[in-house]
Amino acid sequence: MSGGRSQDDGEERLTPGAQRILDVASDLFYWRGINAVGVDTIAAESGVTKRTLYDRFGSKERLVAAYLRTRDRRWRQLIATRLEDEDLDLMQRVLVPFDVLDEWLVPNGRGCSFINAFAELPELEHPGRQIVVAEKTWLRDLFGSLLREAGVPDPTSLAVQLLSLHEGALVAHAIAGQTDAASKVRQAAETLVLAAARP
Repeated sequence: MSGGRSQDDGEERLTPGAQRILDVASDLFYWRGINAVGVDTIAAESGVTKRTLYDRFGSKERLVAAYLRTRDRRWRQLIATRLEDEDLDLMQRVLVPFDVLDEWLVPNGRGCSFINAFAELPELEHPGRQIVVAEKTWLRDLFGSLLREAGVPDPTSLAVQLLSLHEGALVAHAIAGQTDAASKVRQAAETLVLAAARP
């Protein structure tokens, strides 16, 4: 496994070969499904041997975790970058995860990779499943933190409502073909937040 990393601080820096494997695996996992794609296919489409794949990642489970971790980082960075906008007021900051949804969904027509992975990874100890749970928990907690900063009463309950709206938009977009789900759900979220903020 050491061949895939150049440091051990938790942030993966992959060799070019390992990055190619991860890029190919990520595309296959997202569009075909985690359980439908085996290491033989990933190795062949990456132009490497299975031995090289295992040397870089150790197991398919760890490759799945790397795929989900990478998407998690990209999603969090997208939100963090938008939150750096100094022109946003406190209420607008609460709605940032909704504001970036359209941008996120354009290249992700098969829906949420985390929701999809959760359905495919029933084992509680699977490292990929743990990343999925952590991502959704993080988003809920982010809503709660932003609501507290905005002085909204009962931020914990409203955070759950906002998370549910957000995740519903992902499902409606991918499964029901509701391409305007992100904007519709943002309107609903704004209504909830403004109503909760009224004295």
